[in-house]
Amino acid sequence: MSAENMEYLTIALPKGKVFGKAAELFKKIGYTAEGLSDKSRKLIITNESKKIRFIITKTADVPVYVEYGAADIGVIGKDVLMESAKDVYELLDLQIAKCHLMMAVAKKAKRKHLADYANTRVATKFPHIAAAFFNSKGMQMEYIKLHGSIELGPIVGLSESIVDIVETGTTLRENDLVEYAFIADATARLIANRVSFKMKFARISKLTEALRQVVNSAD
Repeated sequence: MSAENMEYLTIALPKGKVFGKAAELFKKIGYTAEGLSDKSRKLIITNESKKIRFIITKTADVPVYVEYGAADIGVIGKDVLMESAKDVYELLDLQIAKCHLMMAVAKKAKRKHLADYANTRVATKFPHIAAAFFNSKGMQMEYIKLHGSIELGPIVGLSESIVDIVETGTTLRENDLVEYAFIADATARLIANRVSFKMKFARISKLTEALRQVVNSAD
């Protein structure tokens, strides 16, 4: 790790709905920078006085930047963290962007038991999470990875079920799907690079504890 990298604490934040909530949490503990916005055209935003750098990137890339040390810490949804299986430390549940991973099926074709779906097709953005879930149930499945509207799978006959992330369930209801099985909660998490956590232990620990106090006070 270079002398310059040791001087700064680099934080990766995801574009999108998590960004504003995460940036607000950091602001509450004094970690911010002028012009910090996911709409900024600048890819790196720096606070020179506090030696903080923010990397603004696509959601799926946050754990990659953290794993390889381009960022010391980052904020990412548990769903992305589980699917990516990157080698990072998970430091804190930030209790923001609350949603959960679940299996859903067509309401009209709902089967009685989970095992009744064995050897059927699952449409999902999260094939690794889905496989881990069904494997734990002793079920062999066929996984179809989609990038768009997962709910279309059962509607057009592409799959018998979906594994997706849900917040309110409105989209499921509007498309005559029902949640069938809970898989995991998927709030945003604070993660750290393993080497950075050792080399910058004091700074990262101080930041983590400050965030923990803010999160706990909001309960």
